[in-house]
Amino acid sequence: MKRTLIWLACAGFVAACSQPTPPPVEKAPAPAAATPAPPPLTSGVDKENMDTAVRPQDDFYRYVNGHWLDTFQIPDDKPMSGAFVKLDDEAKANIRAIIEGVAAKPDPANKERQKIADLYASFMDEAALESAGLKPLDAEFARIDAIKDKKEIPALFAHFLMIGVTAPYGGFVHQDNKDSTRYVVDLQQDGLGLPDRDYYLENDAKLKQIREAYAKFIEKMLALSGDQAAAANAKAILAFETELARAQWTKVQLRDPIKGYNKESFGDLAKLAPGYDWKSFLVAAGIEGKTDYVIVGQPSYLTGMDKILAKTPLATLRSYFRWQLLRSYAKYLNKDCVDTRFAFYGTELRGVPADQPRWKRGVSLTETIIGEAVGKLYVANYFPPESKARMDQLVKNLLAAYQQSIDTLDWMSPETKQAAQEKLAKFMPKIGYPDKWRDYSALEIKKDDLVGNVMRGNAFEYRRNIDKLGKPVDRTEWGMTPQTVNAYYNPELNEIVFPAAILQPPFFDAKADDAINYGGIGAVIGHEISHGFDDQGSQYDGDGNLRDWWTVADHEKFAAKTKALVAEYAAFEPVPGFHLNGELTLGENIADNSGLAIAYKAYQISLAGKPAPTLDGFSGDQRVYIGWAKVWQAKLRDKFAIELIKSDPHSLPVDRVLGTLANQAPFYAAFDVKEGDKMYVAPEKRVTIW
Repeated sequence: MKRTLIWLACAGFVAACSQPTPPPVEKAPAPAAATPAPPPLTSGVDKENMDTAVRPQDDFYRYVNGHWLDTFQIPDDKPMSGAFVKLDDEAKANIRAIIEGVAAKPDPANKERQKIADLYASFMDEAALESAGLKPLDAEFARIDAIKDKKEIPALFAHFLMIGVTAPYGGFVHQDNKDSTRYVVDLQQDGLGLPDRDYYLENDAKLKQIREAYAKFIEKMLALSGDQAAAANAKAILAFETELARAQWTKVQLRDPIKGYNKESFGDLAKLAPGYDWKSFLVAAGIEGKTDYVIVGQPSYLTGMDKILAKTPLATLRSYFRWQLLRSYAKYLNKDCVDTRFAFYGTELRGVPADQPRWKRGVSLTETIIGEAVGKLYVANYFPPESKARMDQLVKNLLAAYQQSIDTLDWMSPETKQAAQEKLAKFMPKIGYPDKWRDYSALEIKKDDLVGNVMRGNAFEYRRNIDKLGKPVDRTEWGMTPQTVNAYYNPELNEIVFPAAILQPPFFDAKADDAINYGGIGAVIGHEISHGFDDQGSQYDGDGNLRDWWTVADHEKFAAKTKALVAEYAAFEPVPGFHLNGELTLGENIADNSGLAIAYKAYQISLAGKPAPTLDGFSGDQRVYIGWAKVWQAKLRDKFAIELIKSDPHSLPVDRVLGTLANQAPFYAAFDVKEGDKMYVAPEKRVTIW
């Protein structure tokens, strides 16, 4: 456009000067146009969300988020709202625009784009789904009804794993925890329709109410499928799942990677569960011939499961299989099935009054089945190169801060410090999106077959993973799509991964001064790095192998610090009668504590000795901590909070903020927190890890 305007101006000049020209006059060269200065960076502080009537020294969470907490209403279709949810909503809206744009401009030559459009269309065609009813599941119902002997059950389990239906145990492919150069199959306990074993076994009034509603939910779904004895079968299914729950390990027990690593040959499996036909399962699952051993997460559970299967009537097992099929696929069927499923999992379990708009559910499905194909388009449209470059620098500063901090730790011995530095040097950051994209050419998608698309999509992903067995480990693979609002640390690859979608405000604001970003995405980066040194991740070395590289004394000193964190968080009671589980949340609380401490140090490194600017009345140090409280802004429905307390290893948002800040010495200086203030914790009681 600028070139056109310049050309028109020159043409006008020539027309006006068509008379004979006078002799040229020497003129001084015109000064070069000055490059406009970039706009000044903002503070990143959302003053409109704050409640300045609350002293930051008494309740920092309300100080930063209080007005928002008092005025914002959780939308009817959500169990919670806040910074994460807002960002996820924005990502979904962007993805919807991408999908609908692809559908509006068909390109038969680009089969991947066509699959995206057709998958989404198959979900959005409600009239076709209503007409089909439960017929799309007829072949699977027939498969279940055809079982006449319990010896046929293992092959059915394998089939269920392939098409994404819950079975009493699950299997997934990942790196061998003690040999990170090869892939292995891990068998883990599963089989429940409620979020955790506590929902079956504890007698709290709220949990009992959910159990009763769950039985009614099972009954109604079975009745919709034509089961004439739905009430009796629902009761038997609940009893069966309760027995499975009783045999399962607790969430706290599951956190121990050593106890969860049990290398078993195929012959050893028969010793754990002698009544179960493992060969039938291994053949049907496509595992036999590709590996000669598996890792069993919970050996006692498999033994218990074997006994439970042996004493359970075959008719009850068939009802259970029918139920799990219905439960897994209800949201892809007609309105009765969709509404019945939501009435329990949405309203009864989480307290959510209304289901999400259909387009959002369609976007979620598309991301689940063909996520990296969508992610490729998302990155091209919504992730500018400069965001990646600035994130690269943030990660480098965080790693540098960890490198410096390791040498100053008073609880770590010199030999362990050396090993820690070696592990840190091997960290592999992944930012934004993968270097190579997943190939979906073998995935078949039909515009008029939603259930078939989901089954084929699940089977495609299953086979893709099984096919890894016996092949070199792909260290470039991502475990999340670029459009996922999240981040993770994978100890088996010793990698920290930050998808593009989380690199947006409030976590990362390209228009804001660094301080707020260090308190936001910087603390998230620090959080993920610290998982390499928490009570679980510290048991893996820099190559991703489960190996003890700490001295005994270091373990003891670290355990003393973490014991205090367990007690601190166990005192939090977000919902009356429901305390946080300090042992379950320990790893994440360590990561929050360490991540924020390192983010603060990294911010100091970024200043390079220069004073931080004061913006909107807040110093740089203050804005770091405001950034931390800002990203955990959230409101939750009580029922959903209970679900998280029971099943999620993360503390609830308000406790993540207050619990972490209570242990940060620079926070006390930044906001002049003194003895007598509600945020004050005596120095000798603060937990400082990094």
